[in-house]
Amino acid sequence: MSAPATPVRTRFCPSPTGTVHVGLLRTALFNWAHARHTGGTFVFRIEDTDAARDSEESYRHLLDSLRWLGLDWDEGPEVGGPHGPYRQSERSDVYREVAGELVAAGHLYESFSTTEEVEARRLAAGQDPKLGYDNADRLLTDAQKAALRAEGREPVLRLRMPDEDLSWTDLVRGEVRFAAGSVPDFVVVRANGAPLYPFVNPVDDALMGVTDVLRGEDLLPSTPRQIALYRALTDVGVASGTPRFGHLPYVTGEGSKKLSKRDPQSNVDVYRERGFLPEGFANYLALLGWSIAEDRDVFSMAELAAAFDVTRVSTNPARFDVKKAEAINATHVRALPVDEFVARVVPFLAAAGLVAEPPTPEQDRVLRAIAPLAQERTVVLSDAVNLLGFLFTDDVEVDPAAVAKNLRPEDGEVLDAAAAALRDLGEWSTPAIEQALKDALVEGLGRKPRQAFGPVRVAVSGRTVSPPLYESIELLGRDRTVRRLETAREQHAR
Repeated sequence: MSAPATPVRTRFCPSPTGTVHVGLLRTALFNWAHARHTGGTFVFRIEDTDAARDSEESYRHLLDSLRWLGLDWDEGPEVGGPHGPYRQSERSDVYREVAGELVAAGHLYESFSTTEEVEARRLAAGQDPKLGYDNADRLLTDAQKAALRAEGREPVLRLRMPDEDLSWTDLVRGEVRFAAGSVPDFVVVRANGAPLYPFVNPVDDALMGVTDVLRGEDLLPSTPRQIALYRALTDVGVASGTPRFGHLPYVTGEGSKKLSKRDPQSNVDVYRERGFLPEGFANYLALLGWSIAEDRDVFSMAELAAAFDVTRVSTNPARFDVKKAEAINATHVRALPVDEFVARVVPFLAAAGLVAEPPTPEQDRVLRAIAPLAQERTVVLSDAVNLLGFLFTDDVEVDPAAVAKNLRPEDGEVLDAAAAALRDLGEWSTPAIEQALKDALVEGLGRKPRQAFGPVRVAVSGRTVSPPLYESIELLGRDRTVRRLETAREQHAR
């Protein structure tokens, strides 16, 4: 994409309602990446004019979610900027003034028709009532308006749509055209004076100098309205032209259906609570409709910003694949320095009551020793609870499924031999432990390695999957290891 003539200004303007949706965060990420790639400005604005649905809690959660993902904004809440306030609920006077200017210039007009009247007119003309408003109030005289007011009616304000085709070159989709007359004059201000979203959004974009609007594909049908309103705003000097639009592909879930807020997998909190790394999750979100290269899936936020080209965003729906997201995250986990991995898993281990926060010196020693081995088996940070929990408790809780698979009655001899070999082992080190167990179980009992070490792993860790066995046993210590082997023998392998 060639550099635009004017500095890029993108915006992200969500409503603070409910949970933060995966698709919403993807839109924020693409706007941020486009601004950073072009050396532009990322504006964060809050669309909070729906008092019935908006909440301060959701507003705070929105800010927290963006910051968690690693997105910083140049203008907006808690940052400020020259075009504030950045919450629509604080901009009522602005909208009232702009609406007045557009009425005075003839771009907005008073409309008194009820839905029932519009339907009756459509039917009388042999038309489908679903076509909606028929622009009939455009030509009302002052006398007719006065008569309607005398009946107690209050008008809405509608934008007079142009009588020609409306088209634009979409940054993602190329040339898009809507035929003249396909979009009726639409309401911008309710009868009670409350401005509507299709009005306030372009007004704010105009006043904040937004040059590039990247938003969801579901909003594409409303773009002709926005373009028409921009023309009107430009005519009265509020806007300096129409921004470039780019409509991002749907994010779909199972069965290729659009991912909705009601889908459990759409809630970003689920991934935070499971322990996705912000950089891993951002990496995967960026792949929902864009790629850095054909043969590469893993990259940093800095690499995303350096490479992002909005004209290379796909027009095809992007399926949210949890398994792919986990695989990307696991790669980022493995790349963490040991100190960083330890710092990030501690809150999960502490929440499970396994370590103190901060860990005691002994807990810290064990964590740092096992971390490089645990990282290779960690997909999300919460995995550390099951993976490492056995190292921080006196008595291990054994998974019943692991018992059924690896601790059968005939495995009693394995546990006895392992306990005997370790009980009197002179040097308590990983190599010595490995040699002693191989001598006792493989050579001594003639067991194959899987049959020999599977029961020991389950007895010691409680799981079929753990960090490497010999290193784990060394960290666990002689007393706890032997006690667990004896307990497993008594309870499960009699």
